[in-house]
Amino acid sequence: MTEVKRHVVSAEEAGMRLDRWFKLHFPQVTFAYLNKLTRTGQVRVGAGRCKTNTRLEADQEIRVPPLAFDTRPADTPKADVPPLTPTERRLFDSMVMHEDRDIFVLNKPSGFAVQGGSKTHHHLDGLLMGLGVELGERPLLVHRLDRDTSGVIVIAKRRSVAAALGKLFATRAVKKTYWAIVKGVPKPAQGRIEVALVKAKGPDGDRMRASLEGEEDDEQRAVTHYSVIDKASDIAAWVSLKPVTGRQHQLRAHMAHIGTPIMGDEKYGGLDGMPEGMPRRLHLHARRIVFPHPRDGIIDISAPMPDHMLTSFALFGFDATRFDGEAS
Repeated sequence: MTEVKRHVVSAEEAGMRLDRWFKLHFPQVTFAYLNKLTRTGQVRVGAGRCKTNTRLEADQEIRVPPLAFDTRPADTPKADVPPLTPTERRLFDSMVMHEDRDIFVLNKPSGFAVQGGSKTHHHLDGLLMGLGVELGERPLLVHRLDRDTSGVIVIAKRRSVAAALGKLFATRAVKKTYWAIVKGVPKPAQGRIEVALVKAKGPDGDRMRASLEGEEDDEQRAVTHYSVIDKASDIAAWVSLKPVTGRQHQLRAHMAHIGTPIMGDEKYGGLDGMPEGMPRRLHLHARRIVFPHPRDGIIDISAPMPDHMLTSFALFGFDATRFDGEAS
């Protein structure tokens, strides 16, 4: 978009939060970017300012400004973007677990950023730009993972596919399972964490924390189901995490909130007191995703674990092959 656009809220979208509406119509817009657009008044609902959690009403008008990453159609490669180098092509190919005419499903390495920033110049979105030169259409991110979280991530080959998948993600039709090693053992062994989160500034960057009384306007509802798969005494546990919502750092903040931070998590207390011989990296892996393919059928893919987590599994005696060949 190169000019301000105005969209009218449909009857079906009445009651939807603004951030969910953006996820449907503009899946490339991150929550942080949308928050900046609303805070500065660039996005408006009706005649006034709004917040990311503003509830929409039928026939309201949403003002959407030109988006920083989208001065050309998002599925059109920019003229000054070079194609992938052979090294970049090998990196991308090494991540591909599934490809068809509509989507890629990748296994993202730990430490590889999904999107760029002021100090991040090598990232997945950059590979997609280069890939777009080769394919003639730029593939689009449908959802995101933290830089240090490894595992399954879905890429749409076209804008129409991204929009269809965005609707699936917004309606909870997508089921995600993460594996993590946490400090201590959660009690009870299975549970539901429903703790709203707010963003807080810190010396090591933004982090999420439980909202406090009076912060309701800024909080984001967040729900996670967890289950202990195995444990090593009271030192550590292998847990399965299934997010119901998809907030920034949700799993990391929720596990820290109940007193069992994810091992290696420098933002949420997971680095302190790690056992000797355990890699000092985030032990969080997007293991499995299940969702209806936008054309037909069901996609159900599990991603192999990264080497640093396999090392820690061996250290604690966890069986990394326990769920091979079955749902995990």
